[in-house]
Amino acid sequence: MSGRGGRGAALLKALEQPVRRPGQQSVQSGDPVSGPPGLTSAPVSTVGVPQQHMAADVDRCPPLATPSSEQPQLIHRPLVSPALVGRGGARGVLPVEPRVGDEPPLLMSHRPSLPERAQTETSSSVPSVQQGPGSQTIIRGAPAVGRGSMLRDPTSHVRLPQLHSSGGAPVVQTATPTVSPPPAPSPTPPLPTQSPPVKDMRGLSLDVESNMASQRGSSGQPIPVSANYLPLKGNIDGVYKYAIGFNPPVEDIRSRSQLLNEHKELIGLTRVFDGTTLYVPKRICEQRLDLMSTRQTDGASFKVTISLVGTAQNKDAVQLMNVIFKRILRSLKLQRIGRDYYDANSPLEVPQHKMQLWPGYVTAINRYEGGLMLVLDVSHRVMKTDTALDFLYELYHSNQDKFREEAFKQLVGSVVLTRYNNRTYEIDDIAWDKNPRCAFQDHAGNQITFVDYYKRAYDLDITDLEQPLLIHRPKKKQRGKEETSKEVDEMVCLVPELCSMTGLTEAARSDFKVMKDLAVHTRVPPEKRAESFRKFIQRLNTTKEASELLQSWGLILDSRMLDLQGRRLPPEKILFKNSSIVANMEADWSRECLKEHVISAVSLLDWAVLFVRKDQGKAADFVNMLSKVCPPIGMEVQEPKMVEVINDRTESYLRALRELIAPRLQMVMIVFPTSRDDRYSAVKKLCCIESPIPSQVIIARTITQQQKLRSVAQKVALQMNAKLGGELWAVEIPLKSCMVVGIDVYHDKSYGNKSIAGFVASTNPSFTRWYSRTAMQEQSQELIHELKLCMQAALKKYNEVNQSLPERIIVFRDGVGEGREGYVSEFEVPQFNSCFSIFGENYSPKLAVVVVQKRITTRIFGRSGNGYENPPPGVLVDHTISKSYDFYLVSQHVRQGTVSPTYYRVIYDKSGLKPDHLQRLTYKLTHMYYNWPGTIRTPAPCNYAHKLAFLVGKSLHRDPAHELSDRLFFL
Repeated sequence: MSGRGGRGAALLKALEQPVRRPGQQSVQSGDPVSGPPGLTSAPVSTVGVPQQHMAADVDRCPPLATPSSEQPQLIHRPLVSPALVGRGGARGVLPVEPRVGDEPPLLMSHRPSLPERAQTETSSSVPSVQQGPGSQTIIRGAPAVGRGSMLRDPTSHVRLPQLHSSGGAPVVQTATPTVSPPPAPSPTPPLPTQSPPVKDMRGLSLDVESNMASQRGSSGQPIPVSANYLPLKGNIDGVYKYAIGFNPPVEDIRSRSQLLNEHKELIGLTRVFDGTTLYVPKRICEQRLDLMSTRQTDGASFKVTISLVGTAQNKDAVQLMNVIFKRILRSLKLQRIGRDYYDANSPLEVPQHKMQLWPGYVTAINRYEGGLMLVLDVSHRVMKTDTALDFLYELYHSNQDKFREEAFKQLVGSVVLTRYNNRTYEIDDIAWDKNPRCAFQDHAGNQITFVDYYKRAYDLDITDLEQPLLIHRPKKKQRGKEETSKEVDEMVCLVPELCSMTGLTEAARSDFKVMKDLAVHTRVPPEKRAESFRKFIQRLNTTKEASELLQSWGLILDSRMLDLQGRRLPPEKILFKNSSIVANMEADWSRECLKEHVISAVSLLDWAVLFVRKDQGKAADFVNMLSKVCPPIGMEVQEPKMVEVINDRTESYLRALRELIAPRLQMVMIVFPTSRDDRYSAVKKLCCIESPIPSQVIIARTITQQQKLRSVAQKVALQMNAKLGGELWAVEIPLKSCMVVGIDVYHDKSYGNKSIAGFVASTNPSFTRWYSRTAMQEQSQELIHELKLCMQAALKKYNEVNQSLPERIIVFRDGVGEGREGYVSEFEVPQFNSCFSIFGENYSPKLAVVVVQKRITTRIFGRSGNGYENPPPGVLVDHTISKSYDFYLVSQHVRQGTVSPTYYRVIYDKSGLKPDHLQRLTYKLTHMYYNWPGTIRTPAPCNYAHKLAFLVGKSLHRDPAHELSDRLFFL
């Protein structure tokens, strides 16, 4: 090899065998794999580079969820649940050219029916293959060019399928020519015949308050607050909604827009058209109007039919306002990344970490009790100055043995920015068998390589010709009914060298220095945040295009944040064994909990400490400090068994633990010399599944500094007591015979795309003891049945402890994505109700289900004179910016940045509790998290469920042993 390709020599042997993805079965040479029906390899440009058939790699992709076909009826609040959309299994990949200047090369893949199979080519030491008609084979051992050869598998060959385009959707060229005809255009939907309204249309009344019944609390001290909401007012009578039809039918939305735009004198420039529906702030016709348009490309004539539907109301009005405001943001020269908009022209440089921070805004318009309002918040997007190819090489040099597995784990799910067209893409896969010299067929039927395409379209030179390609799969679009037997997916190929990384990797998030340097810019205090809002409004008003857009729709955006009257709930009394205290202004009792006896202390009489030789002194010092800090909290600690591990290999730790663990042993403490995920996971699997025992892992670095040793030992002592089943502190709970439940979900894309639900329920009246279970959700399964089993097990445990079943159950459901509340209301709530009958026909506890939302845009500010500050813990708002029974609660104290409230959505309530009671109970539960002597952002059972789901999803990948279910072993 010569040139840059010489750097790949060290990797040839390491990558000789394909690496399977986590949780998937490997595909051996010669094994049958799924592919397009009757697929025969088609010609590829002669590039002389080794490749492997995409089907072999894609077949190892984890199966994804299938759409749900049933839509049960809502039982309480009518919340809309979005359709569950998933992708199929194995796919063959066929390249086709994208629109020049808009998208990178686009691929189409057809999923075969079950009986249809294609087999990979078998290999031998002597290159010998059979060529099908019209195919060209790339032989193993071809010289690699560029450093990308280090990232590829040079030990296999491939014949890429060819795509033939015939003016429409591409179709597969098979060995036996049975080409399916292109799908017939779907007919234009029938035009509505609804009569036009006879009165003035005032459906989009922006100033009218919602008529939803509000249930508000009254306890607590009134406190003036402000929220980052800007009232949106308008002086128009309404917005008219029209259905647009085309005859003959027109499928392309751009062509539809062009045909409609020929009548802009009639329709006007102020409009929103999504391809089928037109919104305009004026009346075009009384009922129906037929117009004629000519397509510019071929001169064909089309009849355009405009039919009045009515006025934009409720959900339509909100959606319309959000579309309009996105246009306004684009007019401010802001660039969209994901859902939000950022200013690429004013980056904040963080050169020491090769990063930039793009300032931007998060916006959303919705209808609340106080009317239609815009919620506005500042945001920052991390942009890496290096490319995805640089990131791949960093991974390779740091972990050559598991490079591909680590690359898949780090890149899949991340978002990259292609600066040549300023678009972002989420990475769904890595095509190790493709490189920029692979060719695809354009719409004219010509072969073109990725190298030539980017040179022709963007005048960009790709220097590394052996790098793998990144795959992005756009969201599936609706296809014709005739294609129900096959799934068709579009795939976008991206060149890593041309992609900039965005966001933070796991390694960066765990790097204290990186996060500290970024926090200087991202942790914006209340006063600076309010100043950013003022600058945004000023920029909007002074930008001609933006202000004209607002005026053309008759909209007026308030320039001041919304002033509200909030309530501050009274401080809670923290109960210890022999005394109690009232939480201070910061809702913190870290000093008191180290001097007071815990409610229930577990004596640590038989335990062991494992360490390597170099950490022997640190381990001895830490054990000595534990013996000093435990008596003040009422915990007795005996001398442990000190066990030296021969080396720091994972197998050595596991062998020592298996020899040590016995029925009388209460706990093991393991001191690791460094932090390694694989070693941690292996030890936790042994201690949580194979030989259930509470375990405590400590990194040697944590106990190195003598001046901090006492503080660390005190926190570890409290955590160990909780893991052993002890109770640290409590708050006053006036409710009797009540069980609270916390549920959270962890999604693990790197291990079979499973979702793990953590389920934690209280088992005593003071909410200091907990019972935990987990529910595994496969890609194609629902979580409903597993949660039902968890609830049944929790009720049995409650009955075992209390000799009675709870009369009231409050479920705090975390891990619900935006817009998914309807799923919980439709599916999970009925399952909870149905499991009660198992305990007797007359058993019907009072149930309430509260969705806990942390990732929200709302910010609540305390008012201090003419300025703003963070509100104190316990501030609550349940009107104007909320809906019905819902409320915002600021339960935690922060020392930097702006505090974030938590939104509680009461989607089902048969508990019989007043709003005050439920709000006070929620605040009390934020005091009960034993990993922090202070209030936290969510109720304790939610945080416990999160810790459990994270441990299982990240490390265990299996249900923990039931012997540990009555202890907080996952802290």
